[in-house]
Parts: sequence; C-alpha cells; structure tokens
Amino acid sequence: MLELRLVQGSLLKKVMESIKDLVNDANFDCSATGFSLQAMDSSHVALVSLLLRSEGFEHYRCDRNLSMGMNLGNMAKMLRCAGNDDIVTVKADDGGDCVTFMFESPNQDKIADFEMKLMDIDSEHLGIPEAEYEAIVRMPSSEFARICKDLSSIGDTVVISVTKEGVKFSTKGDIGTANIVCRQNTSVDKPEEATIIEMETPVSLTFALRYMNSFTKATPLASQVTVSLSSELPIVVEYKIAEMGYLRFYLAPKIEEDEEMGDHQTEPVETKKQPEKKPKTEPKSNGEPKRRVMKIDLDDEEEELKPTIETNPKNESDGYVEVIGSKPGNGIMKPKEEINGDDEVMEVKPTIEKETNGDVQVMDEE
Repeated sequence: MLELRLVQGSLLKKVMESIKDLVNDANFDCSATGFSLQAMDSSHVALVSLLLRSEGFEHYRCDRNLSMGMNLGNMAKMLRCAGNDDIVTVKADDGGDCVTFMFESPNQDKIADFEMKLMDIDSEHLGIPEAEYEAIVRMPSSEFARICKDLSSIGDTVVISVTKEGVKFSTKGDIGTANIVCRQNTSVDKPEEATIIEMETPVSLTFALRYMNSFTKATPLASQVTVSLSSELPIVVEYKIAEMGYLRFYLAPKIEEDEEMGDHQTEPVETKKQPEKKPKTEPKSNGEPKRRVMKIDLDDEEEELKPTIETNPKNESDGYVEVIGSKPGNGIMKPKEEINGDDEVMEVKPTIEKETNGDVQVMDEE
C-alpha cells in the first residue's frame, strides 16, 4: 500500500503545472526512498526528472515498489481542486487500478477526496549518469524566466555562452538581434539574488526557446535556478524543491542550420540544370554575321544526280552538315539539331546562286 501525506499541498500543484504541458502521460515510481518521475516529451528532445524524497513528507508509507501511470493533465485538474493551504494525501493499493487524492483544510473543517483511474504506460527508465559540466550558472529563477521570455519575442533559439566575462544569452530573428549579459554578482543582501558562475572552459550552445520557456514554468518552485552546460552533453535546468528534492529538465542542444545551408549553397547542383540549347546562328563578329563558303565543283556533267548529305568531319562540333549536289546551285550549308540524342537534318531547300563572270556567289547563311 502507498500513502503519502504532504503538508505543503501547493508544492505538488506547482510541480504538476510545471510539467503537464511538456509530458502528457508518465509513470510515477514509488519506493521506500521517495516519489519520483522520469519521462520524455513527445518529440524525444527534452527529459523531465522529478524526485521527492520520503523525508520531505509528513507521513510516507510504501510497502513495496509501485509504478502508477497517470495522465498529468488530469492529475493537474484534480490538484487544482485543492486550496493552496490544504494538506494533500495520496493513497493507492497494491495492484489497484485507481489512485485517491484527499484534500484537508488546515483547520480540518473541510475534507474532499477525488479518485482517478490509473493508466498502463510502457516506458523505459533511462539511467542518467552523473557528469561533470564545463560551466555551471546559478542565478535568480525569475531573472532566468524573464530573459527567456524577452528573447522569445525576437527569435526562436537562444545561444547561451559562458566566458570569463559572464553568461551571455543571445538570439536573432527577422526583426533584429538581442544580447543579454549577466555577470557574476555575489555582493548582494539576499543569497537568492546572487549570480554565481563556475567555469572550467568556455562553452557556447544553442537551444530552442520554446522548450526553455516551458522549463521556466517551474519558477514558483524555487528562487534560484541552476543551469549546467557542457559541449558534449544536454543542458540541465534544475529547480530545488525546498529540502525534499528537485525538478530537472534536460534538453539536447540545437544544431546550427545556417552553417549547413551555407555549405550547400556554395555547391550548386549542376544535374538539375537543363542543358542550354545552342543557337542556330553563330555569334556575330564585328557586328556582322559570319559567312561560310562552300566549294562546288562545276566541271561535273549536267546529269542530275540525287543530292547526298554528308557530315563534315572537320566541323562536326560546329553543329552544321554539308549538303553537296551535282548541279551548281544545289549546295548549301544547313544547321543540324539534336533531338533525343540523335542528329536530325533539317529540310534542305534548294537555293539559287548567282553566277558572276563564271564565279559562284554564295548566299548568306540564314
């Protein structure tokens, strides 16, 4: 049997409001050490890890390890029925198919209980190894939420850079760019207002602001937020829950798409371009079209032979064929066209050439 009694019932309400939009369904794992949850969002980009230690509850009983599948949206609706000062008690039987939430007012004059059906959720428990991060930033949670909100009005991504000068949040969008720098500040009256930066090596990573703004919904849980960065690991945004546990968000860094697009733009794809058709007329020289002269043998007999068409091997690349006829005036140069990879000879129209003093005057090529 499971029975949890939490005096600060509002704390459980804040936890559910923080993660219900990021994770729809999840398994709550109950053991002798505490009450925990681990789940990923639908796109498998962000991970949520919640731990509420047994020492933080007024009464904690867990006879055996139990996993309860719940819809977080429905759970949040039930917890909204509790007052901020109410004492919340969670009960569940071993092997049961429902969970009971009981809300008691501080003076015990009002008691309400709600029962919710449990779900069968198949999920793998991901082992998150402890890692040493290159940079750790501790800052006021309200300030971090304000920065993410302001930058989201300019761009979709945020670049978080940690250097000796401080931590820099920058973004760019269609309307412009924005940069916010927070320097280390420990000389404050209230410890929760301090900004502490621990850095081994400079690090700069890009993240989606949509997820960062979703993480900041946990701001009411803690006055300080801890942001851990490393070049080869996801970012960790951690909110301490009083003295009883934590709520951590893990987010994989975003790969810069601009650089990849730039690389592709420098390599044009030639295969997609259609081959340019060669003009039928040759380029002009000195403003006048070139003339091609063809020699015609006038010493042949007058017997009329069938004209033949031969390809000029010397000018094969010029795109022309030479039509030779036995009768003067039948020879003319005509261009050829490439259709479906075959050479097609255009229709040969006989032209009349003029004789001037026994010489042949060749007409201009069309």
